[in-house]
Amino acid sequence: MWTLQYNEFKPENQGLREALCTLGNGYFATRGAGEEAVADDVHYPGTYLAGGFNRMKTEISGRMVENEDLVNFPNWLPLNFKPEGGKWFNLKDVEILSYRKELHIREGMLEREVKFKDSEGRITTLISYRFVHIREMHLAAIKMIIRPENWSGKIQIRSALDGTVVNKGVERYKALRGDHLIARDGGPVGDDGIWLKVETKQSRIRMSQAARTRLYDERGVQVFPHRELLEESGFIAHRLDCEVEEGKELSVEKIVALYTSRDKAISESGLEARNAIRDADTFEELFATHKKRWEYYWDRTDITFDEDGGRMQLILRLHIFHIIQTTSMNSLDLDFSIPARGLHGEAYRGHIFWDEMFILPFLNYRLPEITRSLLLYRYRRMGVARRAAKKENLKGALFPWQSGSNGREETQELHLNPRSGKWDPDHTHLQRHVNAAIAFNVWHYYQTTHDIEFLCSYGAEMLVEIARLWDSLATYNEELDRYEIKKVVGPDEYHEGYPDSDEPGLNNNTYTNVMAVWCICRAIESLQLIDPECRKEITDKVDLKDDEISRWHDIAKKMLIVFERDGIPAQFEGYEDLKELDWDAYKEKYGDLHRLDRILKAEGDNPNRYKISKQADVLMLFYLFSFEALEELFNRLGYELKREKLSEIVEYYLARTDHGSTLSRVVHSWVLARFDRKQSWELFKEALESDISDIQGGTTKEGIHLGAMAGTVDLVQRCFTGLAIRDDIIWLNPALPEEVRNLHFRIRYFGNWLDLAFNCNEVTITAGTGRGEKMKVGLNGNTFELEPDQRKQVKL
Repeated sequence: MWTLQYNEFKPENQGLREALCTLGNGYFATRGAGEEAVADDVHYPGTYLAGGFNRMKTEISGRMVENEDLVNFPNWLPLNFKPEGGKWFNLKDVEILSYRKELHIREGMLEREVKFKDSEGRITTLISYRFVHIREMHLAAIKMIIRPENWSGKIQIRSALDGTVVNKGVERYKALRGDHLIARDGGPVGDDGIWLKVETKQSRIRMSQAARTRLYDERGVQVFPHRELLEESGFIAHRLDCEVEEGKELSVEKIVALYTSRDKAISESGLEARNAIRDADTFEELFATHKKRWEYYWDRTDITFDEDGGRMQLILRLHIFHIIQTTSMNSLDLDFSIPARGLHGEAYRGHIFWDEMFILPFLNYRLPEITRSLLLYRYRRMGVARRAAKKENLKGALFPWQSGSNGREETQELHLNPRSGKWDPDHTHLQRHVNAAIAFNVWHYYQTTHDIEFLCSYGAEMLVEIARLWDSLATYNEELDRYEIKKVVGPDEYHEGYPDSDEPGLNNNTYTNVMAVWCICRAIESLQLIDPECRKEITDKVDLKDDEISRWHDIAKKMLIVFERDGIPAQFEGYEDLKELDWDAYKEKYGDLHRLDRILKAEGDNPNRYKISKQADVLMLFYLFSFEALEELFNRLGYELKREKLSEIVEYYLARTDHGSTLSRVVHSWVLARFDRKQSWELFKEALESDISDIQGGTTKEGIHLGAMAGTVDLVQRCFTGLAIRDDIIWLNPALPEEVRNLHFRIRYFGNWLDLAFNCNEVTITAGTGRGEKMKVGLNGNTFELEPDQRKQVKL
């Protein structure tokens, strides 16, 4: 199952399909709109650059608000035709006789075929193929075939680069300015090319695009039409005049190059783009190298998943496809991390949140070079994070909940509630747990790769500075002889404060407090792992004193965890005293409750009053850690975590969660997997459908949910198989759902490849050549070593 296919044109679904059919290469990505499409109530073409941000100010409710957006850069797609005396092709203006749109996931190719009749009775078949080159990161290509079925005559073809585009892809942001681009230059390139340069208004990113358009008859012989150059501010096009014959195909080939002022090893972006289209191969030649590179990625990343129907296999591959399109080997030299909504749309303004925690486990085991590059995005912003901490009288590094260009806090102060039409205060910047996510990512990259040089040069310093942050956030309560963390927001964003309180923030969020302890322990361990000279260099650089480390040890033994009366860890102090929501009444009134916060606020109520959750909060701990690891953390704090209490904890919070985040089903499926496999499987299936079926009712068209996509892949990779690394041993503890007959994938550990094949009876493990070293594997409670090229079958 490698093809996502649509066999009819549905205007109401085009936004969703354009997001799902986005093509990219880790450097830039372009939504899957038709070549003739313009931004309107049906279509939204968009091209987004990795790290391509710009800031604009807008007056809202009498206040000047600055927002930073992932910029919609010039649209390179425009390629259209019209018969002499007719209209430019538009799906709205013709009778569609047949329609087919296919995303070929294996090859990274988007294909569309439309047969239509225009107002003059002319029947035409239009076929287009498109790809964004996964190896040659600056190139993309379109091939359009025009076949008149019952007519002959003159036609005009228009091939353009459109820099007049704006950011207007999210309805609730339309009150904000989106005019990010200024036209700078452009013109012809030889006889068959055009080029355009634009610049972002604040960040001064200059992007140049160049396009070469050539025509070929059905024999593949080039046709040389009359051309006319069309130029307006921010827009340039070639209009080509030629003739077509009934039943004969005319092919239009458009090769595009895209460069920016931030690229390495260039002179000037316009010069490079123009040179690139002069030297570029044909569509077929470029596609051959593009396809070959995708073979490399699929060899490393494919997961074969045998279940009835094959739909899940298709969706799983679609998710892997979009991970790679967002961050590939082309991303290694970029100052870039992964936007929560990919490079697929403008939701969340393209900001980076904590979703890396759900995405990087997939990359760690296959493309760890990419993980390393993404972690350096955070390291480069340590200076801004230190200043943010200092501004709040804290030590260490305070990373933002929403990050963009330079690492400042991008969380907006106001957020539009689409139900009420009002701008509500936004306190989600208090989600300090994003710092724990960064530490978690650093540590697990090291565990998977043993990249001690990374730990010495970057990782340990990040862990130390994050530990210092938790140290300074923790206050000592003499009466309890415990440390507390106050005025934070946990992963559940529905609760930003206490009922009837004007002060934002909550006290002693269990997830935050436990993660703070874990971070401190890892910082101490990292300093022990690195060599003495490196340790001294880091401690001198950040001026870390012995008394600070002594306090860390104390915090790591005395952090407060609040429990409810029946022994369930409280989401936060005071959660037990909140009101229960009448779920049945709200379901009857509203049906879809996936954003209860907006519903309650629109009613003049407040979600802070109720025991409700947008997504897993306490349960995130059971997602990130095995029960044994979590039990050890609780024990070191002097608390008992009973295994027999786990199902009660999960059921308590699951019953009060509306899955307002696509991440929620991923987490709940994971934590249910070991004791309620039926419910776990149902949530897994729902999580898989999050984007492809747009189960949140219209959000995917604004950009995919990459964390949830990667989370479903990780569920198969780690949860179904029990894959984990402990004490330099690859541990497996398979628990395949009954519906999964076979599962197969490859992982890379410490430079060595391991082939893993699972069924309900046995596991087959094959070691690759790699570095030629032995690998230790643990299964069924036993450990064994594998030599290079050795295969071992183990009965379950």
